[in-house]
Amino acid sequence: MSDQGSALGARLRERDLSAAPATLNLLESTTAADREQAAALLHEVSPAALGQEAPGHIVGITGPPGAGKSTLLSALLHAWRVQAKSVAMLAVDPSSRQSGGSLLGDRARIDFDPSDRGVFIRSTAAGERLGGLAWGTRAAAQALAAAFDIVVIETVGVGQAETDIADVADTVAVVVQPGSGDALQFLKSGIMEIPDVLVVTKSDLGQVAISARRDLSAALRSLGSRATPVVAVSSLPPASGVEELAAALEEHRKNLDLSERRLRARRAGALTEFANEHGLQGVRALGGRTAAQTWLAEQDQGLDEATLVNLLEGRMGR
Repeated sequence: MSDQGSALGARLRERDLSAAPATLNLLESTTAADREQAAALLHEVSPAALGQEAPGHIVGITGPPGAGKSTLLSALLHAWRVQAKSVAMLAVDPSSRQSGGSLLGDRARIDFDPSDRGVFIRSTAAGERLGGLAWGTRAAAQALAAAFDIVVIETVGVGQAETDIADVADTVAVVVQPGSGDALQFLKSGIMEIPDVLVVTKSDLGQVAISARRDLSAALRSLGSRATPVVAVSSLPPASGVEELAAALEEHRKNLDLSERRLRARRAGALTEFANEHGLQGVRALGGRTAAQTWLAEQDQGLDEATLVNLLEGRMGR
């Protein structure tokens, strides 16, 4: 038992995809013993241990309910598997108030072959986090990126509090549906500043989809984000735009300073987790959020999020 976390981390480093279920079980556990093992696992797949950032592409997919995210993910999954890319999907569902477990079970909504060993799909509970990303989900994405070619995080809904997806994913795609008025709503809420790729679903609807794409492009121009691609997709057979979307996601990854983005994500995640555990009083003990961010920036770039949290807790105790 004492070596469970390290052993799982070693398997992920060897790109053993079969380690994924046990990895998720461990990272979602809240017992003290499992948290200790989870820290050992994350250390094994940290940049310091790997000698570089984990090679997998972490893709965040978010958008309002009913926008067609699950159907889109089914089509994207097929396109990636045609390219022989291994894929892990973490679908973040609302949490049951009674059990704490996920309510919707997105795995049932995504079309995939259960016997395909190159695919891993897990519905995870959002828990009490308004941002929709519990610690276990963030940690799982970072860990699975060591083994899988692509790791997808699908968040529930979209809103100002859920913009934390941008602090976890390498590439964020925001999904909207035609005729919903989402372009104006996103502009008001600040969501339009998040996406690296914008996706208009149900392009088979014709003129209303064309208008939605035009409105989104105009909204991006108003923000000075001309480089953000807007891709129209129809996931219904015969699907269209899916290969274009996959290519846009990959193109963003190629042009990304991955080390900088992930370093920023780990440090932001560590401070968020510390604040969730210790509250405002704990942050004050560090000298405030700005002082904590400055101190984190002075730490080794290869440290994983769990180690950074432990260091913050040690600093608080001084």
